[in-house]
Amino acid sequence: MIQQVARDVFRQKAVLSVLCLSIVVLFVCCLVFGSVDIPFRQVVRVLTGGVADKASWQFIILQSRLPQTITAIFCGASLAVSGLVLQTFFRNPLAGPSVLGISNGASLGVAVVMLALGGTLGVDGQMSEGLLLGSRLSVVVGAFVGAVAITLLYLFVGRYVKSNLVILILGIMVGYLTSSAVTLLNFFATIENVHSYVSWGMGSFSNVSLEQLPLMCGISLVGIILALLQIKSFDALLLGENYAANLGTNLSRVRGIMLLSTGILTAVTTAFCGPVSFIGLAVPHMARLLLRTANHKVLMPATMLMGAVIAMLCNLICAMPQNIVIPLNAVTPVFGAPVIIYIILKRKY
Repeated sequence: MIQQVARDVFRQKAVLSVLCLSIVVLFVCCLVFGSVDIPFRQVVRVLTGGVADKASWQFIILQSRLPQTITAIFCGASLAVSGLVLQTFFRNPLAGPSVLGISNGASLGVAVVMLALGGTLGVDGQMSEGLLLGSRLSVVVGAFVGAVAITLLYLFVGRYVKSNLVILILGIMVGYLTSSAVTLLNFFATIENVHSYVSWGMGSFSNVSLEQLPLMCGISLVGIILALLQIKSFDALLLGENYAANLGTNLSRVRGIMLLSTGILTAVTTAFCGPVSFIGLAVPHMARLLLRTANHKVLMPATMLMGAVIAMLCNLICAMPQNIVIPLNAVTPVFGAPVIIYIILKRKY
């Protein structure tokens, strides 16, 4: 027994160490490699306050790749934490921001701001210069309202419906309803706004400029910290709500914080990066498979790190082709779908 515990602790430390090292390596790779290869020494020189040999390299590193990489780190961590919180709270391994329709709700909120109210997303770089943070913040607020509305719906339904299958079917129906609403908004919107919204919907980490980065990172940190503060409560919830209540867990308070945390995390990532698929659903399972534990004291940090690693890896793949950038949502299913298929087959749903 003692030897098994020692092996588990060693395994957990090893996994966390490898994930941390992977983040460092991928961070460097995202700055060096892309449609334009920049020498490693030039990257180091720019990051340490120096000037690159070419002005174009300086611009690419500071104005494109650096904010894009940092955005990928925070987006991946945020979606992964959001997925872990939802899977724990609903005790449903297939719960996630995209499957349960929370991302769809956030997308609908963005569509209302962008297509109906004339908000700005700054997609494709056409609106990025001089973009006011207030305009971007309005998009975030719209996404937050949409995400929270869908989460509230599940909290209400969860009081009466205990079947995982029914919850999943409800998520599919919510997705259809929000898609219908977005289709109507697109039909009555201008061509420019429709093109901007469609481009945003493909997903990208490149929509966040260096000036917008503090806003995006700050909001993400708020949602992540809220989730981290509930680690003990999440461990208690794994044993059932009644058991958690007997241990002194305030279920109403935990429910409210969970709602706020997932709403913030889903909203900020959806508003800035588009409806990124599979990271929130698959990454928590990847962390569980590697760690072989349900202890959130270890699982939560590992899930955050794993989310950042997967997001940066996807970002690197998207930027590698010459003169084009592959849509993010064309790459994330390659990593996420096999994991979900494995989980479904293993559990024999």
